[in-house]
Amino acid sequence: MSRNDDARRLACMTRRRPVLAALVLLLALALAGLALAPAAAVAQPFDDASSSYLTPFPGGEVYRLQVVGDSLAEGLQDALVQGLGSDPRLEIDRKMRWLSGISRPDHAEEVKQVTQGLVTEKKNVVVVLLGTQDRWSLRGPNGRLPVGSREWRDLYGKRIGEVMRTFKSNGAAVYWVGLPIMRRPEVNDAAQALNDVMRERAYLSGIKFIDVYAGFADENGEFSPYGPDLTGTPVRLRERDGILMTEAGYAKLAHFVEREVKRDLAQAKNERSVPLAGSEEEQSRINPGARQKPISAAPSTDESGRPGGAVAIAPGAPVEGEQRADNARVAIKVAGADGREESFNVEIVRPAIPAAVLALVTKRESRDKASQMGDSVVDQIPGGLTVMSSITPSADPGGGGGARRKVAPTQTPYFRVLVKGERIAPRAGRADDAAWPRPTPAPEPKRAAADDADGDAREAGAAPVATGSVVPPEKRPRRRQ
Repeated sequence: MSRNDDARRLACMTRRRPVLAALVLLLALALAGLALAPAAAVAQPFDDASSSYLTPFPGGEVYRLQVVGDSLAEGLQDALVQGLGSDPRLEIDRKMRWLSGISRPDHAEEVKQVTQGLVTEKKNVVVVLLGTQDRWSLRGPNGRLPVGSREWRDLYGKRIGEVMRTFKSNGAAVYWVGLPIMRRPEVNDAAQALNDVMRERAYLSGIKFIDVYAGFADENGEFSPYGPDLTGTPVRLRERDGILMTEAGYAKLAHFVEREVKRDLAQAKNERSVPLAGSEEEQSRINPGARQKPISAAPSTDESGRPGGAVAIAPGAPVEGEQRADNARVAIKVAGADGREESFNVEIVRPAIPAAVLALVTKRESRDKASQMGDSVVDQIPGGLTVMSSITPSADPGGGGGARRKVAPTQTPYFRVLVKGERIAPRAGRADDAAWPRPTPAPEPKRAAADDADGDAREAGAAPVATGSVVPPEKRPRRRQ
């Protein structure tokens, strides 16, 4: 190529640069116009501002839990009933929804039946464990796809992602449990490949994946039919086939699920606990159908002294006798992981308390001073409501003048032992006192000194000293008849 050709090409590119610059400018203006234009009517997913994985307000105030899966899920179902069956916050379905896997060509019909059952029964929590029947190759468009290959991962991941999104679309919190370690090497390799795909798709679908693989391996990461149970005692956890588990193994498997569910239940409770006199948005979450009404004060009087109508107080206006909200922030400084000082703010919420509530829990001894009356007991009931009770102490039966304060209900022995599970320290010398060595009993007072004092008092003609003994009467001579 000659130098003349290079010069002509360079001149041509130079002439085209203004045209290209103009096209780029027009394209930028068009994109800016689209950004400023109103958004099109595209369905957007509902973005809940709540940080709780479980819905804070389930229907019926109880979370309904359903287990879905294959043969491993059957044992998990029984173990969850044993571990969480007594929890009043949960209602566990005793019948498991069978889903053998998604490797078969007719898996879509089975998934459809399970989904219809979840929607009809309005399940809030779904625990899924499957994969033991998916350790074989898949049938693809061009033949069989071996487990672990790229084509197998793409096809299986697509199917498992659709199932996850289907279960989540019904508003349920999905907990996807991974497969444990297996005895045979080829089965274990398939289990690891299944766990990798499930973990990736669970992250993309926004659901929780519970990895239990390492929980059933020994200290070297290898398969062992024995292992520690929930109490730390070495027991047999796996069956002879190296896939299924014993009763102790299923109890340990259910422990990993219980830990996640209980943590989310506590977080949902914190999200549901709305402070008193919260904002309208917070109050609407508790009672959506309620509307804020104006507060009616005492009947007013007109200029002639006759009673008039009630005075409407606007919401948010200060009322006489109420305790206003007093929120504050406290800066706490701690040492970080790298040794540097870190500070963070903690917000202390002191909500406003209406005058009616203060009147119920206090009594007025004088016009200037209000003293507390009794003990206040605060309890949480289902529905996110807080109950405040006042217990008035009874008068002293001994007539000591005034009221004698009793022990708070939460400090009584039966509450501490039967509810809290505390162990009360026994009294010294009682049958349940196991202290050793035994304390030496105090010596009894000598009676000789008391008897001498009594004798001296009789000789002096004074009244006898009260020592607990009875003085025999003096002998008098009998009269002759």
